[in-house]
Amino acid sequence: MSVLKKNISPEEIFRLYGGQLRMSEAIQYGISRYSLYKMRDNGKLEQVSRGIYRLVELPAINYPDLVTVSLRFPKAVICLISALSYHGMTTQIPHDVSVAVPRDTRMPSLDYPPVHAYKFSAEAYEVGIVEHQIDGAIVKIYNAEKTLADCFKYRNKLGMDVVLEALKLYRSHKKFNMDKLLKYARVCRVDKVMQSYLEATL
Repeated sequence: MSVLKKNISPEEIFRLYGGQLRMSEAIQYGISRYSLYKMRDNGKLEQVSRGIYRLVELPAINYPDLVTVSLRFPKAVICLISALSYHGMTTQIPHDVSVAVPRDTRMPSLDYPPVHAYKFSAEAYEVGIVEHQIDGAIVKIYNAEKTLADCFKYRNKLGMDVVLEALKLYRSHKKFNMDKLLKYARVCRVDKVMQSYLEATL
């Protein structure tokens, strides 16, 4: 039974579900395509990305790119530079959204924002994920320690200066946890490399 049969307006349906819906969800809850387009054209909805609509009355999105990517690709986990930026562990400005996906997953592709996807092994993909509620959406982001381990793994692509800056900012902003760092370093097979840098900074 659609929600609209209970005399609830489309706007109220959006509010019931956090103010943001995929088109498929809106249709499932009883809002027609025509109603969606009409709400958009009347300025009540904004189209965040293809197939994703959000009430204009909501406060501005704090992390619009991360929210957009997470809504379109629920399996994607924010990683590397994008995760460093979220954790306040880099001065770099991400030019795209870095995400990890399982090796057998289709690589994400969006017109906007640009996405850089990395295929992780099952173990490397699954560990260290934290689900954050951001602007009504669930955004999966690797924790600070897993992010550091990933950065050491991809140090040749990111640049060692970026990785060492991240380690320095981690030490100054976060609660230093050697055991946790080395646990994720072992998963990423960079424990020997990472340990030498950790010991040098103690």
